[in-house]
Amino acid sequence: MTSRNWVRLFLTTCLIGGITTAFAGLIVRWSEFQSIFVEFKIMQILSVLVWLIVMGILFSVISQMGFFAYLTVHRFGLGIFKSVSLWNAVQVVLIIFVLFDLVYLRYQAFAKSGDSLLPYIGVALFLLLTGAAVAWKKSKDTSKSAFIPALFFMVVVTVLEWVPVLRVNEPSWFYLMLISLLVCNAYQISILHKLNSQSDRQRQTLTEKSAGNQSSSINKKEIKKPSI
Repeated sequence: MTSRNWVRLFLTTCLIGGITTAFAGLIVRWSEFQSIFVEFKIMQILSVLVWLIVMGILFSVISQMGFFAYLTVHRFGLGIFKSVSLWNAVQVVLIIFVLFDLVYLRYQAFAKSGDSLLPYIGVALFLLLTGAAVAWKKSKDTSKSAFIPALFFMVVVTVLEWVPVLRVNEPSWFYLMLISLLVCNAYQISILHKLNSQSDRQRQTLTEKSAGNQSSSINKKEIKKPSI
Protein backbone atom coordinates (compact mmCIF):
# COMPACT_ATOMS: atom_id res chain seq x y z
CA MET A 1 0.00 0.00 0.00
CA THR A 2 1.31 3.44 -0.90
CA SER A 3 1.70 6.11 1.78
CA ARG A 4 -1.05 8.17 0.14
CA ASN A 5 -3.55 5.33 0.43
CA TRP A 6 -2.43 4.55 3.97
CA VAL A 7 -3.12 8.16 4.99
CA ARG A 8 -6.48 7.95 3.23
CA LEU A 9 -7.33 4.76 5.12
CA PHE A 10 -6.28 6.31 8.42
CA LEU A 11 -8.31 9.49 7.97
CA THR A 12 -11.44 7.83 6.63
CA THR A 13 -11.40 5.22 9.42
CA CYS A 14 -11.07 8.00 12.01
CA LEU A 15 -13.99 9.83 10.40
CA ILE A 16 -16.14 6.69 10.31
CA GLY A 17 -15.24 5.89 13.92
CA GLY A 18 -16.13 9.40 15.08
CA ILE A 19 -19.48 9.54 13.27
CA THR A 20 -20.45 5.99 14.26
CA THR A 21 -19.66 6.57 17.92
CA ALA A 22 -21.55 9.87 17.94
CA PHE A 23 -24.74 8.23 16.63
CA ALA A 24 -24.34 5.05 18.68
CA GLY A 25 -23.53 7.04 21.81
CA LEU A 26 -26.71 9.08 21.55
CA ILE A 27 -28.72 5.87 21.26
CA VAL A 28 -26.91 3.77 23.86
CA ARG A 29 -26.61 6.58 26.41
CA TRP A 30 -29.80 8.44 25.59
CA SER A 31 -31.00 8.27 29.20
CA GLU A 32 -27.97 10.38 30.19
CA PHE A 33 -28.28 12.92 27.36
CA GLN A 34 -32.04 13.15 26.98
CA SER A 35 -32.50 16.14 29.31
CA ILE A 36 -30.03 18.42 27.50
CA PHE A 37 -31.65 17.62 24.13
CA VAL A 38 -35.17 18.15 25.45
CA GLU A 39 -34.16 21.47 27.00
CA PHE A 40 -32.13 22.23 23.85
CA LYS A 41 -28.95 23.32 25.63
CA ILE A 42 -26.78 24.06 22.60
CA MET A 43 -23.39 24.23 24.31
CA GLN A 44 -23.93 21.02 26.24
CA ILE A 45 -25.19 19.24 23.13
CA LEU A 46 -22.10 20.35 21.18
CA SER A 47 -19.78 19.30 24.01
CA VAL A 48 -21.41 15.85 24.17
CA LEU A 49 -21.12 15.41 20.39
CA VAL A 50 -17.49 16.53 20.35
CA TRP A 51 -16.70 14.21 23.25
CA LEU A 52 -18.35 11.24 21.50
CA ILE A 53 -16.54 12.00 18.23
CA VAL A 54 -13.18 12.18 20.02
CA MET A 55 -13.88 8.84 21.72
CA GLY A 56 -14.85 7.41 18.33
CA ILE A 57 -11.56 8.57 16.84
CA LEU A 58 -9.75 6.89 19.74
CA PHE A 59 -11.68 3.67 19.11
CA SER A 60 -10.82 3.89 15.41
CA VAL A 61 -7.11 4.21 16.22
CA ILE A 62 -7.33 1.09 18.40
CA SER A 63 -9.10 -0.62 15.50
CA GLN A 64 -6.34 0.36 13.08
CA MET A 65 -3.63 -0.85 15.44
CA GLY A 66 -5.39 -4.22 15.61
CA PHE A 67 -5.82 -4.28 11.84
CA PHE A 68 -2.15 -3.76 11.01
CA ALA A 69 -1.13 -6.14 13.81
CA TYR A 70 -3.35 -8.80 12.25
CA LEU A 71 -1.87 -8.26 8.78
CA THR A 72 1.55 -8.94 10.32
CA VAL A 73 0.32 -12.00 12.23
CA HIS A 74 -1.38 -13.30 9.10
CA ARG A 75 1.88 -13.17 7.16
CA PHE A 76 3.72 -14.88 9.99
CA GLY A 77 1.02 -17.56 10.12
CA LEU A 78 1.31 -18.29 6.41
CA GLY A 79 5.10 -18.44 6.75
CA ILE A 80 5.07 -20.76 9.79
CA PHE A 81 2.42 -23.24 8.66
CA LYS A 82 3.46 -23.19 4.97
CA SER A 83 -0.12 -23.97 3.96
CA VAL A 84 -3.19 -21.76 3.62
CA SER A 85 -5.55 -24.61 4.58
CA LEU A 86 -3.56 -25.43 7.73
CA TRP A 87 -3.35 -21.77 8.78
CA ASN A 88 -7.10 -21.42 8.17
CA ALA A 89 -7.73 -24.46 10.39
CA VAL A 90 -5.69 -22.86 13.16
CA GLN A 91 -7.68 -19.66 12.80
CA VAL A 92 -10.99 -21.55 13.04
CA VAL A 93 -9.83 -23.19 16.28
CA LEU A 94 -8.85 -19.79 17.68
CA ILE A 95 -12.23 -18.31 16.69
CA ILE A 96 -14.05 -21.08 18.57
CA PHE A 97 -11.75 -20.70 21.58
CA VAL A 98 -12.22 -16.91 21.76
CA LEU A 99 -16.02 -17.14 21.41
CA PHE A 100 -16.17 -19.77 24.14
CA ASP A 101 -14.05 -17.61 26.44
CA LEU A 102 -16.15 -14.56 25.64
CA VAL A 103 -19.19 -16.41 26.97
CA TYR A 104 -17.68 -18.51 29.76
CA LEU A 105 -15.22 -16.05 31.30
CA ARG A 106 -17.67 -13.14 31.23
CA TYR A 107 -20.36 -15.30 32.82
CA GLN A 108 -17.98 -16.47 35.54
CA ALA A 109 -16.74 -12.95 36.22
CA PHE A 110 -19.93 -10.89 36.09
CA ALA A 111 -23.00 -13.11 36.34
CA LYS A 112 -24.94 -13.05 39.59
CA SER A 113 -26.60 -16.03 41.17
CA GLY A 114 -29.54 -17.12 39.03
CA ASP A 115 -28.55 -15.05 35.98
CA SER A 116 -29.26 -16.62 32.60
CA LEU A 117 -26.45 -17.59 30.24
CA LEU A 118 -28.45 -16.45 27.20
CA PRO A 119 -27.42 -12.74 27.21
CA TYR A 120 -23.76 -13.77 27.22
CA ILE A 121 -24.34 -16.23 24.37
CA GLY A 122 -26.30 -13.54 22.52
CA VAL A 123 -23.33 -11.14 22.48
CA ALA A 124 -21.00 -13.84 21.14
CA LEU A 125 -23.58 -14.89 18.55
CA PHE A 126 -24.07 -11.29 17.41
CA LEU A 127 -20.30 -10.88 17.01
CA LEU A 128 -20.05 -14.15 15.06
CA LEU A 129 -22.97 -13.35 12.73
CA THR A 130 -21.68 -9.83 12.06
CA GLY A 131 -18.20 -11.18 11.37
CA ALA A 132 -19.61 -13.88 9.08
CA ALA A 133 -21.58 -11.29 7.08
CA VAL A 134 -18.50 -9.12 6.59
CA ALA A 135 -16.35 -12.16 5.75
CA TRP A 136 -18.92 -13.36 3.20
CA LYS A 137 -18.90 -9.94 1.52
CA LYS A 138 -15.09 -9.96 1.54
CA SER A 139 -14.92 -13.43 -0.02
CA LYS A 140 -17.49 -12.42 -2.63
CA ASP A 141 -15.44 -9.36 -3.62
CA THR A 142 -12.10 -11.19 -3.65
CA SER A 143 -11.92 -14.97 -3.31
CA LYS A 144 -13.36 -17.78 -1.18
CA SER A 145 -10.02 -18.18 0.62
CA ALA A 146 -10.52 -14.74 2.20
CA PHE A 147 -13.53 -15.86 4.27
CA ILE A 148 -11.69 -17.43 7.24
CA PRO A 149 -9.05 -14.69 7.60
CA ALA A 150 -11.74 -12.01 7.46
CA LEU A 151 -13.88 -13.88 10.00
CA PHE A 152 -10.86 -14.32 12.27
CA PHE A 153 -10.14 -10.61 12.11
CA MET A 154 -13.74 -9.61 12.76
CA VAL A 155 -14.11 -11.96 15.73
CA VAL A 156 -10.74 -12.56 17.39
CA VAL A 157 -9.09 -9.20 16.75
CA THR A 158 -12.26 -7.30 17.66
CA VAL A 159 -12.42 -9.12 21.01
CA LEU A 160 -8.75 -8.34 21.70
CA GLU A 161 -9.35 -4.66 20.90
CA TRP A 162 -12.44 -4.77 23.10
CA VAL A 163 -10.64 -6.15 26.19
CA PRO A 164 -10.32 -2.84 28.15
CA VAL A 165 -14.12 -2.47 28.22
CA LEU A 166 -14.75 -6.21 28.64
CA ARG A 167 -12.81 -6.15 31.89
CA VAL A 168 -14.96 -3.31 33.25
CA ASN A 169 -18.27 -4.59 31.82
CA GLU A 170 -20.01 -1.20 32.04
CA PRO A 171 -23.07 -1.62 29.75
CA SER A 172 -23.03 1.72 27.92
CA TRP A 173 -19.29 1.55 27.15
CA PHE A 174 -19.62 -2.18 26.41
CA TYR A 175 -21.96 -1.67 23.47
CA LEU A 176 -20.59 1.70 22.40
CA MET A 177 -17.07 0.41 21.85
CA LEU A 178 -18.29 -2.84 20.27
CA ILE A 179 -20.35 -1.01 17.62
CA SER A 180 -17.51 1.39 16.82
CA LEU A 181 -14.92 -1.38 16.54
CA LEU A 182 -17.14 -3.56 14.36
CA VAL A 183 -17.88 -0.72 11.93
CA CYS A 184 -14.22 0.38 11.73
CA ASN A 185 -12.95 -3.19 11.36
CA ALA A 186 -15.56 -4.01 8.73
CA TYR A 187 -14.62 -0.91 6.74
CA GLN A 188 -10.89 -1.65 6.84
CA ILE A 189 -11.12 -5.32 5.87
CA SER A 190 -13.62 -4.52 3.10
CA ILE A 191 -11.60 -1.75 1.47
CA LEU A 192 -8.12 -3.27 1.82
CA HIS A 193 -8.08 -5.05 -1.55
CA LYS A 194 -9.33 -1.90 -3.31
CA LEU A 195 -6.55 0.22 -1.80
CA ASN A 196 -3.97 -2.42 -2.69
CA SER A 197 -5.19 -2.42 -6.31
CA GLN A 198 -5.06 1.37 -6.43
CA SER A 199 -1.54 1.31 -4.99
CA ASP A 200 -0.42 -1.17 -7.64
CA ARG A 201 -1.87 1.02 -10.41
CA GLN A 202 -0.25 4.13 -8.94
CA ARG A 203 3.14 2.42 -8.77
CA GLN A 204 2.76 1.18 -12.33
CA THR A 205 1.86 4.69 -13.52
CA LEU A 206 4.87 6.18 -11.75
CA THR A 207 7.14 3.50 -13.26
CA GLU A 208 5.81 4.20 -16.77
CA LYS A 209 6.24 7.95 -16.30
CA SER A 210 9.77 7.45 -15.01
CA ALA A 211 10.62 5.22 -17.94
CA GLY A 212 9.07 7.74 -20.34
CA ASN A 213 11.04 10.61 -18.83
CA GLN A 214 14.29 8.64 -19.08
CA SER A 215 13.57 7.76 -22.71
CA SER A 216 12.76 11.39 -23.52
CA SER A 217 15.95 12.53 -21.82
CA ILE A 218 18.04 10.04 -23.80
CA ASN A 219 16.41 11.13 -27.08
CA LYS A 220 17.13 14.79 -26.36
CA LYS A 221 20.79 14.01 -25.66
CA GLU A 222 21.05 12.10 -28.95
CA ILE A 223 19.54 15.03 -30.86
CA LYS A 224 21.90 17.54 -29.31
CA LYS A 225 24.97 15.32 -29.82
CA PRO A 226 27.26 17.10 -32.36
CA SER A 227 28.42 15.23 -35.43
CA ILE A 228 32.14 14.75 -36.02
